[in-house]
Amino acid sequence: MLKKHISLFIVMIIILSTLAGCSSEVAKEEENNIEGESPQIVEEIEVEDMAGRTIILPEKADKVFATLPTGTILLYSLNPENMVGWNYDLSEGEKRFIAEEYHSLPNLGGAGKNAVNIEELLKADPDVLIVMEEVIETSLSKAEELEEQTGKPVIILDSNLHKLDEVYEILGKVMGEEARAQELAEYCRKTMADIGEKVSNLSEEEKIRVYYAEGPNGLETEPSGSWHSEIIDMVGGENVAKVEVKADKGKSEVSIEQLLVWNPDLIISWDDERGGYYSEMFKDPAWKGIKAVEDEEIYEIPNKPFNWFDRPPSVNRVLGVRWLGSLLYPDIFDYDMEDEVKEFYDKFYHYQLSEEEVDELLKNSTR
Repeated sequence: MLKKHISLFIVMIIILSTLAGCSSEVAKEEENNIEGESPQIVEEIEVEDMAGRTIILPEKADKVFATLPTGTILLYSLNPENMVGWNYDLSEGEKRFIAEEYHSLPNLGGAGKNAVNIEELLKADPDVLIVMEEVIETSLSKAEELEEQTGKPVIILDSNLHKLDEVYEILGKVMGEEARAQELAEYCRKTMADIGEKVSNLSEEEKIRVYYAEGPNGLETEPSGSWHSEIIDMVGGENVAKVEVKADKGKSEVSIEQLLVWNPDLIISWDDERGGYYSEMFKDPAWKGIKAVEDEEIYEIPNKPFNWFDRPPSVNRVLGVRWLGSLLYPDIFDYDMEDEVKEFYDKFYHYQLSEEEVDELLKNSTR
């Protein structure tokens, strides 16, 4: 009987000890809660992409990959730390204005004819993929294919210049960067509104006739209506090229005889480093009868780290709108381009330009 009482006594002690331990753990948890160390509750993120699709993410995306340079430049401007790779190997000109720690990010493909390397992409293991281009049927099929190949959510964004503010707001929500996204969105929104207001003051008689010279001999171009040359239209220039819009890649071939007939007042050209004909236009006797050449109204399109005018069609073109407006109509688009360039590179490329670098960027690009 005594043994029975002792056994019961021991069992009671064990039970009481266990309860005391539990109470201690609860007290610790309560103490941690008071000190602000309570476990975070992760909320799902729901966004509607620009193709009208609803995407639900379990949490904010810390690792993101854009399948085209258009989206990659947006990602870099918003937060390069979230990028898992580039679409091509960076050139030396690009590296000059991109922080060194991002030079070594892998080339995962997606530029030009190089498809995204799915095997390497899966190794990088992004949380979400971005397809940023014109919102057309092919974007939807690309998104569905990528989702099947990778098992990752895909967000479609529109590369339209007038919709970049919306793009930033969606990406900001996806990446948990709402405040910074709003700052960049506001810059884009303000630029588009300001350009529209200024160009409304331009009369038809004031319009300058512009030729966009592409390619190694300057005899490739884009007509009005092509997204490659839409900045000319936006700032009130008259695009002299009377050729059909060449879908997607553009670069319609023209003859020097056609160019002589069009006789533009001003020429904007690929720079020499990009493989353009800028320097040769001044020396080539075939071009001498063109008004823009006779008046030395030929200007390079700034191209570092990304082209200001067209390819790739991303936020880099927002600065290009200000630049071309100021070049064509300085009295109407009365920007101080040195200040504009400094602000843009700091805000979007995380790079503070020196006075010498600003001079270099604008050297052959302003009057």
